Amino acid sequence: MTTDQTELTAAYDAVKHRRRGAELEDALLSAAWEELSEVGFAKLTMESVADRASTGIAVLYRRWKDKSDLVLAAIRHYSSTHKPDMPDTGNLRDDLVALLTNISAARMEFATLIGATFAGLHVSAGLTPEDVLLNIRGVGRRSYDEVFQRAHDRGEIDLARLPQDILDLPLQLMRHDILMTLRPVAAERITSIVDDIFWPLATNAVRTQTP
Repeated sequence: MTTDQTELTAAYDAVKHRRRGAELEDALLSAAWEELSEVGFAKLTMESVADRASTGIAVLYRRWKDKSDLVLAAIRHYSSTHKPDMPDTGNLRDDLVALLTNISAARMEFATLIGATFAGLHVSAGLTPEDVLLNIRGVGRRSYDEVFQRAHDRGEIDLARLPQDILDLPLQLMRHDILMTLRPVAAERITSIVDDIFWPLATNAVRTQTP
């Protein structure tokens, strides 16, 4: 095969396997996440993401208006495709310990990187950390709600009597510990969050609302 024929074949293969639709968007968001992980928010550019994804910058601007918009989309994409395993041990206490352990192992890098990105998004787009977390998480049901729903169905807790703040507390404390220490949360700390903080509050909330 001649050099010209080889180049034509390569060009044909490139067209044949050109990414489109969801496949292209996944590739772009994965490239943005990798760039964010390697160089951080300040050094990430639309051009650097386009280069990493082997595409043109116009492809990015057709989907995201600027760097902040792209980074938020990349964070949401990574979060939705790297969810921690939802345990089902048969009781809420062990489910929560297992869930927090899974989060500590699987989401450490994610939480640390998001924490480092807060300042850039605030300067670039005026977003507070709360804005960023809401943008990532969205509204409505959260992935870990199923752990509490199963406990409710088993009769361990009554979701109608438990304030959302108490249900959110274990995850909030985990997020705080990871962002403050930049290390996985120790097993004894996870046990303390469940046994010494969450469970007494949950039990007391139900007891004080009982007629």
